[in-house]
Amino acid sequence: MTIGIVGAGQLGRMMALAGYPLGLDFLFLDKDAQTPGGQVAPLLAGALADPALLGQLAQRSDVLTFDWENIPVEALENLSGKTRIAPPLRALAAAQDRLSEKRTFELLGIPTTKYAAVDSRESLELAVASIGLPGVLKTRRMGYDGKGQFVLRQPADLDRAWNELGKSPLLYENLVPFDAEVSVIAVRGTDGELAFYPLNLNVHRDGILRLTRAPHGNAALTRQAQRAARKLLTHFQYVGVLTIEFFVKRGRLIANEMAPRVHNSGHWTIEGAETSQFENHVRAIAGLPLGSTRARGHSAMINLVGEMPTRGPLLAEPGLHWHDYGKTARPGRKLGHITICENAAKSRNQRAFKLLSRVDRATWLALR
Repeated sequence: MTIGIVGAGQLGRMMALAGYPLGLDFLFLDKDAQTPGGQVAPLLAGALADPALLGQLAQRSDVLTFDWENIPVEALENLSGKTRIAPPLRALAAAQDRLSEKRTFELLGIPTTKYAAVDSRESLELAVASIGLPGVLKTRRMGYDGKGQFVLRQPADLDRAWNELGKSPLLYENLVPFDAEVSVIAVRGTDGELAFYPLNLNVHRDGILRLTRAPHGNAALTRQAQRAARKLLTHFQYVGVLTIEFFVKRGRLIANEMAPRVHNSGHWTIEGAETSQFENHVRAIAGLPLGSTRARGHSAMINLVGEMPTRGPLLAEPGLHWHDYGKTARPGRKLGHITICENAAKSRNQRAFKLLSRVDRATWLALR
């Protein structure tokens, strides 16, 4: 069986590496041949929405998936009937537009932020008057890793926010004074089988995930997160891995966004779970039984952002797992990650913070 993947970033790369031991083959489509996925599998080079290339990808694949949610849904809809696509395009379309995403949460009774659509300077004023300050103005589309966002704290910020973002459809929401950020990763098979990974506790800086620790053993939060994920998986008749990111406020989860794909906060599962999120995604879309999502211990994952640290001293650390995505370094770019797994949460946390002080001192200082 050949799995076609639209987008050949590090997520696609890790899907392929997880699928090869299962006897699966992979073919990528990406605008750039020099990509992480292109280093491990054949690649069609060209625009992600190119009808001819998408047609070729569909013809040569038994099922199509994607490693990025900002792929034009219309282009993939044209492949209907030519090949199977998973996750479903309805879920992809909902995740691409923050307004649609929020409305989906509301429809399913999943608590989320207060929000309003903004399409003019006047509607921004009305949204701020209704929801209040502080708040966040976001582009409805193409926002990831903190891009396309402006925090408004006082009325004087409206002009600057509008001047910066006003050329795109926008969404305004209240700024949540959260206690923590968590995410849940769930997977649904073609037969409706469901599985959930333990809750992830996440730390972001400058809009980019820096540290994930799992399992985050809060039973009440885990139940809330799994209930929300189950609703979304059932609503979309989903196949594959789905991630929801939440704010935690006073023991209650507030849904921030969903990702219809494998997720950065689940990288720890490669070494820290019985079956990684990447393997379970390809199992699900290939129609294979799901693997166990049980944690093997207490894991921490640290993103390597902007530049790669010197490899040798870190590889000398017992039990440290090094992942280099093969990317060119530039500020704010995720270039790789490291993972550790310990027998106890306390020793995991101590070691993670020590490592963080070496590879991301700014985040380490912010957590002290």
